[in-house]
Order: sequence, then structure tokens, then C-alpha cells
Amino acid sequence: MEYATLAVERHDSVCRISLARESARNAQSQQMLDELDDALTRAEQDDSVRVVVLAGRGAHFSAGHDLKEAQAKRADFTVEERWDYESRRYYGYCMRIWDFPKPTVAQVQGACVAGGFMIANMCDLVVCSDTAYFSDPVGHTLAAAATEVLIHPWVMGLRKAKEMLYTGEKVDAQEALRIGMVNRVVPEAELDAATLALAQRIAQAPPFGLRLIKRSLNRTADAQGFRTALSAHFDTHQLSHLSEEFQAVRARGLAQAIQRNKQMAPRDASALPPEGAPFALGRPGGKTGEAA
Repeated sequence: MEYATLAVERHDSVCRISLARESARNAQSQQMLDELDDALTRAEQDDSVRVVVLAGRGAHFSAGHDLKEAQAKRADFTVEERWDYESRRYYGYCMRIWDFPKPTVAQVQGACVAGGFMIANMCDLVVCSDTAYFSDPVGHTLAAAATEVLIHPWVMGLRKAKEMLYTGEKVDAQEALRIGMVNRVVPEAELDAATLALAQRIAQAPPFGLRLIKRSLNRTADAQGFRTALSAHFDTHQLSHLSEEFQAVRARGLAQAIQRNKQMAPRDASALPPEGAPFALGRPGGKTGEAA
């Protein structure tokens, strides 16, 4: 099936689904999120697909949710409307990646920010390039209680998750490998091939056995409170939208909020695109970016 915001490729028993809004750093519009959920549903129903790779085309995996669209379509949502929208497209879609019955591998390069961080880390494995970096700055930029899905402490440890969220700073590829958040780091030129090779190796295992292994491993996390903790945080995140701090950000314009990231610690400055770029993680006038 053809999608407007995704590219889907088959490599024998591996299906690679790539976010394909390169000019917007693969910012996640409503259409992209709906199409991604549809593509994953089709891959689940196709018995010839044994492993799914979730990738992003261009220089970046994903810079998060599309703030320009959020400003235009959802800035004045009621509590009920925001709850319904985010419960379905942010929390619900992410949990469907986590619960996807077949193995999933995230293929990450460049920016993997906030909403991008969420979907990549819902995958079973993560392979990233040496250019990759991970960040969730929305506590600083939007006055929100992190992203909607607080996967962070489960994939990087509690201390490191607190540091990332309290400071809004990024974690580079080598640090992500050191703390166990990613499985492998490879040169960017080798990312496609290395991720596909890993996926094809996994696909050699009997599929029903893999399904049972994944179910047991996910249940291990559930026994430790994974699902309960994520569900509780979603409620907390929604409460943060009602704070005076968030209301002030919204009044100034959601699409301008990310410029505050530029004023953070100097080591984050390298994450910003050059002046004049059509998209901004951290400069005034950015057209798209991360929304809480």
C-alpha cells in the first residue's frame, strides 16, 4: 500500500517501515501517526512478515510531533478533546508498538527527539548510527511533564532518565550504548545494512517461538509495573497541560516554543540545524517540532 508520509519496503521476511517527511525532519503529523499504525497492523496480519524495522528517511529519525500542525489544529482543544487525541495517537499507538507480536527493531540516525524517542524506544531493539542523539526537552520548552509515554526509566535507568528530563540535554550514541539503551552503534553509512542484517538474523528463528519469547519478556516488565507506571504518567502528563506555565507557552504559540532549547546547555547547541533551515529544533521561526 502507498502512504503519503511513509515508505514501506520488503526484504524477504523483514518489513522496513520508514518515516518519510524528510524536509520536516520526519516530524510526526496526525497523518503520519495514523499511517504508521495502519502499516504496523498490515505487517502484523501478514504471515510472511517475521520482523519489522522502524526507520526514518533522511538525516534524522524523527524530531518529534509536528508543532505547526498542533498549533493550527489542537492549540484550543478542551481537556476532553486533548485526552481523546493523545490517548489514541500518542499513548495508544505507542503501546501497540510495544505489544506488537513480532520482533521490532528501531533504526535511528540523527535526531531522535521526544515523540521520536517514544516510538523508537517502544521497539524491542535499537540500532543507531554514530550520528544519533536522543532527547526529551519538553519539560524545558513546553512546561509539560515529559512526553506522553514515560518509557525513559525503563530503557535508560532511573538516574539517567532523571538527568535527561531535568536538564533537557541530549544523550549521544555512544552514551546510549554504554547505558544499554541501544543495542548497537554503527557508522551512518552502514546503518541500513547493519540493521537489516540483524533483522534477517532474527527472522531465521521460528516465528511462534519468537512471539512467545517476546510475550514472556514483556510480561516481565509488566510484573515490575511497566504498564501501570506508563498509564499513570499519561494522566500526569495531561494534568501538566492545565498548568499556568503550559498555558503561557500555548499563548505565545506552540510552534515557537522549541526556540527555548537553544538557550540550554552549550553542549546541546550542536543538535541545532543551521540558520535558514526550514525546520528548527531550537531556533525562532521553526515550522515543525516536538509537541507535548
